[in-house]
Amino acid sequence: MIDSVPLGVQLAWFLATLSFVIGLRRLSSPTRARTGIWVAGFGMALAVASMFFHPDLRNNLPLIIVAMSLGGGLALLHAKQIDMTRIPQMIALYNALGGVSAAGIAMLVLLHVSEYGPAAKSLAVLGGLIGCIAFAGSFFAFLRLRGHFSRRDAFAKRQVAYLANGSLVLLLGLILATSATAHPVLLLLFIALAITFGLLMTMPTSAADMPVLISLYNALTGLAVALDGFVLANPAMMVAGTIVFAAGSLLTRLMARAVNRRLSEIMYSGFGLAEDGLADYGDRDHVNTIDARDAAVDMAYAGRVVIVPGYGMATAQAQHKLRELTQLLDERGVDTGFAIHPVAGRMPGHMNVLLAEAGVPYEKIHDLSDINAEFAQVDVVLVVGANDIVNPAARDNAESPLFGMPVLDVDRSKRVIVLKRGDGTGYAGVENELLFAPVTRVLFGDARESVQELIMAIKGLD
Repeated sequence: MIDSVPLGVQLAWFLATLSFVIGLRRLSSPTRARTGIWVAGFGMALAVASMFFHPDLRNNLPLIIVAMSLGGGLALLHAKQIDMTRIPQMIALYNALGGVSAAGIAMLVLLHVSEYGPAAKSLAVLGGLIGCIAFAGSFFAFLRLRGHFSRRDAFAKRQVAYLANGSLVLLLGLILATSATAHPVLLLLFIALAITFGLLMTMPTSAADMPVLISLYNALTGLAVALDGFVLANPAMMVAGTIVFAAGSLLTRLMARAVNRRLSEIMYSGFGLAEDGLADYGDRDHVNTIDARDAAVDMAYAGRVVIVPGYGMATAQAQHKLRELTQLLDERGVDTGFAIHPVAGRMPGHMNVLLAEAGVPYEKIHDLSDINAEFAQVDVVLVVGANDIVNPAARDNAESPLFGMPVLDVDRSKRVIVLKRGDGTGYAGVENELLFAPVTRVLFGDARESVQELIMAIKGLD
């Protein structure tokens, strides 16, 4: 129990907890986020270091050091190889590892049930279940983001399998929580069914809702860690897990509200279950195209230009070129800015992170709620690789799967220029009606190369 923990270790836990709170508070502002990460990182390092002085772990220090060295080394190598465009996949993967770690701690408790009371065993079962679900869901999201699965991979009768699997998991959890002795076989079956339950819970979710899903599983991982903290009487785990759970839950709620849908609809309605594929635009004559020079002229002589980035910007790594483009326009006296949709990209804040990396000033970045009423006064909107978040069908077409989702009203501006690589649909598999709007012109090509052409064309105007 905590009374047997040395005072120095308890003090380290307190300081680590305080660091987590301060770090999270500073993360609420982009201008303070960097120091927030360092403060929270210091707290985590302190929490980990304090465990070397815990009396119950001294016999396992060699194994702990080996495990930490292997895990830390692999994570460092992996992080160095990841560019900013693949950050969502990395977050999903590491969240999956956090979930399976929490589940592993709970499973160890259930292998030594004779040392714990009924309340601790019940919390361990719940923590193990939630950890397995977070692991399975996050790992499936990771594979989905890498393109290994699509909506077509969902199988028939999954609702029956989902209910049957959930019932078995609850039954096994009840047996494990009330048993006085360990049951390794039942425990393994419980783990397998809990992971399967997480996969079945994730499969019907639309790819368009993946940012909300990742946020939800992040919250579940935090809850599993908090429950393990209660079982182990570890205040640092309790507080850290509770903070992650609370922050993740709030973010999930905000993300769901941003797309104007309840969480139950996101998880179970089968939103956007049309097969993935390419939109059939037929002859490109139906889409009004534009070349780079004409687009450059439109922007160079505009009073105000707003750029709407999407996942296409991330895949093309065009954020630095966009920053260069806006600097050229600023020098010409054009008022420039960026409009960010809450679910743009593949994770919450994905576009904000990329633009911050490119050095875009925070005051030039506007949220949907701040800028939507201003599009009628915007001369040119440059859409870079965004589809669903600018689709007018979400606002005007009641039969569209996107209907009801708030979108950026770029079609109400005086001119829209869309940088598009091909004829593909958006992440939800829905045709983008913006491309056929009278004010829209499409510049086909890789986003980074197209922005470079715009830069050269603007420079050639001098």
